[in-house]
Amino acid sequence: MKKEMKIDEFCRPGEQLAEIDPAEIIPLPPPYDRIEKAPIRKLAEEQRKRMDASLDGVVAIGLTPPASPEEEKAFIEKFLAGLEKLFSADDNWTFLQPLTHTLEYCVKCQICSDACPTYLASGRQDIYRPTMRPEILRRIIHTYVKKDHLLLRKFQGSDIDLNWQTLARLAELAYRCTLCRRCAQVCLLGCDNALVSREIRKVFSQQMGIAPKELHEKGSVQQLRVGSSTGMTPAALKNIMEFVEEEIEEKTGRKIKIPVDKKGADMLLIHNAGEFMAWPENLEAFAILLDAAGVDWTLSTEIAGYDSVNYGVWYDDIQFARVAIRQSMAAKSLGVRKISLGECGHAHKAGIVVADRVLTGDLNIPRESILPLLEEIVLRGRIKLDPSRNNFPVTLHDPCNMVRLMGIVAPQRRILKQICPQFREMEPHGVENYCCGGGSGFAITQSTNFPDWRSAVSGRMKMKQILTAFEDVPGPEVKKYLCAPCSNCKGQFRDMFEYYGVWEKSGILYGGLVELIVNAMTNLKKPFIQWEWH
Repeated sequence: MKKEMKIDEFCRPGEQLAEIDPAEIIPLPPPYDRIEKAPIRKLAEEQRKRMDASLDGVVAIGLTPPASPEEEKAFIEKFLAGLEKLFSADDNWTFLQPLTHTLEYCVKCQICSDACPTYLASGRQDIYRPTMRPEILRRIIHTYVKKDHLLLRKFQGSDIDLNWQTLARLAELAYRCTLCRRCAQVCLLGCDNALVSREIRKVFSQQMGIAPKELHEKGSVQQLRVGSSTGMTPAALKNIMEFVEEEIEEKTGRKIKIPVDKKGADMLLIHNAGEFMAWPENLEAFAILLDAAGVDWTLSTEIAGYDSVNYGVWYDDIQFARVAIRQSMAAKSLGVRKISLGECGHAHKAGIVVADRVLTGDLNIPRESILPLLEEIVLRGRIKLDPSRNNFPVTLHDPCNMVRLMGIVAPQRRILKQICPQFREMEPHGVENYCCGGGSGFAITQSTNFPDWRSAVSGRMKMKQILTAFEDVPGPEVKKYLCAPCSNCKGQFRDMFEYYGVWEKSGILYGGLVELIVNAMTNLKKPFIQWEWH
């Protein structure tokens, strides 16, 4: 067990606080047990001078040190001003009550530590405990916001030295948590330490304009400006739809016209924009399936109406509200009866759960997950399926926000048990699943050496789960399928599988749920799943 980190160490300028030791991170099964390289690239000297990496040698944000004491003072005062707003009902209309509950009632029993995949995978680095971020924030609040009596602070152990280094490390530390909320699930008092990480991010973003560029500049801002977090414009979307229609005809021999901007449709289907750019086979499968099942649906070309992503759910309430309203306005303009979210976990959380805090009146259009509809199509026999077409090993990844947050556990399993003869569960699974490691924006964050940390640490527990699920067929000669009904998770698996060489070593292909359904359709001339897609 590593020694406990003292808070005064966290505040002390200078040395790097933690470093990932290859010998201490959790082992993986052969042939992944051989350590052939350092798991995380070290930053160049020029990068260290330019960006603060004193937390753990990894950079997600890359804050630049202040040039003068006056700059440092202004930085600290700005943070404290934002912290005060965090505890105002007028300013924090999203999560004030659970945030207050967590900070007041957490007893630091550390049950949550053994539930945290990042903490476990890192070799139990004390700095990654779920209680570390809240404890630092709690002390700042008591010392500089509530300003408790000095003797009381000393007695309670709540004193803290607030300097630029403390806040720079806290900002980075807020981006070492995937917000998977396994910690909240096991807490006996209902505390949500993952939420505290998110609220710390919010202070830095809303008050100080500090956030990973992939989330803000290339995410929320770009989505509201051109329509998609990928930069895909409405005109580009139409071109992609034409390409998808051609691909469908080539694969199925059928001409299917994808309904776009259809007025009065029963359902507006919103995909994660990553599907359009990286995994068009998912779009093709949805179009084939919904057409075959006779579903009345449409896509939208309105700004933000075709991209279900809402990056604000990870870091900023204001950006979240702007995107949620634009998505609902797109549905309203088409006069659809409901919005259905495609295979994206974070879109489920943002568009179905958190959006209820924003959407009122006629903007509060019914919103639902696509998974129950897929289950109904399969189990009620609305299309003819041949399970033998999926006669290869299949396991299921549970996206955190669909499963643990929303409780959508059974539909995808009933589908897979119906159409995949060799389906097997990961352990643990369902609400106890491990995060893919790319949650809360990590999958798209490409700053410096952060992708290495994401694959080697935050995704390592999931990597071990996947390999263990296929331990009876470990080699590449048997092709295997990891079903991941979430675009964000697929982005993580793409990078993590490349990092570990999974296709070459194990022959595991990742993909969505709807692709498996379409692959089992009896009227397809050839298999829909192409193993070379890896």
